[in-house]
Amino acid sequence: MEYLDLHAHMVSRTTDDYRAMALTGCVAVTEPAFWAGYDRPGVEAFVDYFNRLVDFEPQRAAQYGIAHFTWMCLNPKEAEDRELTRRVLDVIPSYLERPNVLGIGEIGLNRVTRNELAGFKDHVDLAMEHDQLIHVHTPHLEDKWKGTKVIVDTLAADQRITPRRVMVDHAEEHTVEMILADGFWAGLTLYPVTKVGPSRAIDIIEIHGPERICVASACDWGESRPTAIPEFVLEMRRRGHPDSLIRKVVYDNPIELLSQSPKFGLPDREASVAWG
Repeated sequence: MEYLDLHAHMVSRTTDDYRAMALTGCVAVTEPAFWAGYDRPGVEAFVDYFNRLVDFEPQRAAQYGIAHFTWMCLNPKEAEDRELTRRVLDVIPSYLERPNVLGIGEIGLNRVTRNELAGFKDHVDLAMEHDQLIHVHTPHLEDKWKGTKVIVDTLAADQRITPRRVMVDHAEEHTVEMILADGFWAGLTLYPVTKVGPSRAIDIIEIHGPERICVASACDWGESRPTAIPEFVLEMRRRGHPDSLIRKVVYDNPIELLSQSPKFGLPDREASVAWG
């Protein structure tokens, strides 16, 4: 079954992972900007990272027929440094016209501090100024509910925001309802550590339905699975769910969300080939 992975940090993966994803049906990935495992020393390090997202990764993905899209931001883990945040925000607009940049993300909160919230609001302002989609990171573990509540309340109070243009990611059983209730998209992250696996994700879909819910691998430099979505598909079939429902979650829903950006599109697999 074809699928889109809405959250895959391919800069941390090998080219073999692109091949494995292509072999299991992946037609597109979107790669949110994220924390590199260490705090970057300055704006130049972000520029180097952003350049890889808009230049190198699309080339790697294209070798396997996968469309690569990305999102731009300074990750909330690094938002404590307000001066660095301002300097990075100054360079982001120059990337927003690049053909594979879909929006601002993954912004959000980590420890739910005052500086993180200020950085989050700065990124929202930037998204609104440039009419961009928004991809939101919610905190892990004990800060999950509190951070998600602050994020959802902040977004819902902003009259400039159209909820259906916002993905609130890393939803879990105790946060998905508040995300959906305000009209946002909810992301279920199929990550074996700190997030939800296929079985829990399916439980959530069985309870809340498939509307405005997507799944993603969030594969990165930690223990993670670039083929997590095919594993989810297999588990959905094992539970007896029809392919029409599975396709909605792994293919139709991501397309509905991403198609709100005029830059989103999938490879044309029906184009004719001229043979010599």
